[in-house]
Amino acid sequence: MNALSRRRWATASFHVSAGGLSLLWLLPIVLVLVTSVRSFDDIAAHGLGSLPHSFTLANFGQAWSDGGQQRALINSLLVTVPCVLVTLALAAMAAFALSRYALPLRRTLLLVMLGGNLLPPQILLIPVNKLTELTGLYDSLTALVLVQIGFGVGFYVFVLHGFMRAIPAEIQQAAVIDGASPLQIFWRIILPLARPALAALSALSFTWVFNDLLWAITVLRSDAKMPITAALIGLQGQYVSMWNVIAAGSVIAAAPTVAVFLRFQRHFVAGLNLGAVK
Repeated sequence: MNALSRRRWATASFHVSAGGLSLLWLLPIVLVLVTSVRSFDDIAAHGLGSLPHSFTLANFGQAWSDGGQQRALINSLLVTVPCVLVTLALAAMAAFALSRYALPLRRTLLLVMLGGNLLPPQILLIPVNKLTELTGLYDSLTALVLVQIGFGVGFYVFVLHGFMRAIPAEIQQAAVIDGASPLQIFWRIILPLARPALAALSALSFTWVFNDLLWAITVLRSDAKMPITAALIGLQGQYVSMWNVIAAGSVIAAAPTVAVFLRFQRHFVAGLNLGAVK
């Protein structure tokens, strides 16, 4: 076998292996999608893993209204959207100051921010719970927003710092000569150049916060304030054997993050690659 044949064989083997792994990864997703549009009688008669013999969208309506998915989705958006906006705004300003100006102890500050993200969140559950109780914020969406911002801003500062530091200094020097203030440099020059990184972090932050369960059940208690991930647990308890309704609720919970990722997919990949190289 010559070199060309070996190369073709290796390429074909790679594609077959990658295709098989992709199908294996997609199989649970397809199962959930198919189950979400089957009736309960169909699943009870033929089994969960059988081919569908029915098609209905009533499961989504049942999960949306009776299962509380509508209220939970609103709660998740009320937490996620402010978290993404505030966290990225704070992180962008901090990264700009730490990367473009010779501030004292800036390396130490970056290491402290990065070190905070290396702590396992499990060891902080009780302190965070007690702190929200002492401040009177326990069982409120405000507490969840503040916790998500506090634990997310350090990582985003670290990523944006590496991106902004690689922006040529000559651009900022030319703006200073033209009389631009630090705020104008940040708003009109640095932020537009950092758009790929900001878009990537927006998609990443939205996914993390929206899908979070740990902090939600730590600082919240009322069912009416639970986000979508915690509501799925309640949905499973409410519809114990109705897998079609539970699957429909899972699809509803996954739809926003999938939509955000598809919208920012190009920026997501480009932003992470640029941040890694720079």
